[in-house]
Amino acid sequence: MSRAGAFETIVGLIVIAVAVAFLWYAAGVSGDRARVADYQLDAVFGRVDGLSVGADVKIAGISVGEVSGSVLDPATYEATVSMSINRDVQVPDDSVAKIVSDGFLGGAHVSIEPGASEEYFQEGDRITITRGSVDLLNLAVQAFTNQQGGKSDDASEDDPLGEF
Repeated sequence: MSRAGAFETIVGLIVIAVAVAFLWYAAGVSGDRARVADYQLDAVFGRVDGLSVGADVKIAGISVGEVSGSVLDPATYEATVSMSINRDVQVPDDSVAKIVSDGFLGGAHVSIEPGASEEYFQEGDRITITRGSVDLLNLAVQAFTNQQGGKSDDASEDDPLGEF
């Protein structure tokens, strides 16, 4: 083998080694691989605007897991959200799960407010106390139209559900 051929072979092996190291690093920091140290919890929400698979699940602002999926229940038209929670974190069974906006650009995450119970959720349990997302754009439009006097003063027309 000539001197130039040996040099090209060494450079090629270095490029392959760097590529393998990069792929190993990328696989280590991505959320694509299954995390065996997690357990699944579900929660049912009326609205999940801006929430996507891979979004954070947070307690006290600290990420303790991620959203692993969401499906629409065709019977109730509610969204069932599956969450993968770090096994080191025990969530009391009277906790509240809320969809919280990350900002005005539309991203969201699940925030869990722990309850005071001494019983904890187990693998596959469902959080029953939930609060869905708020449509900020619709809320802003309502506030603007109310200030402009576009609505009537009759409370029954403002809220078709009555006291809600």
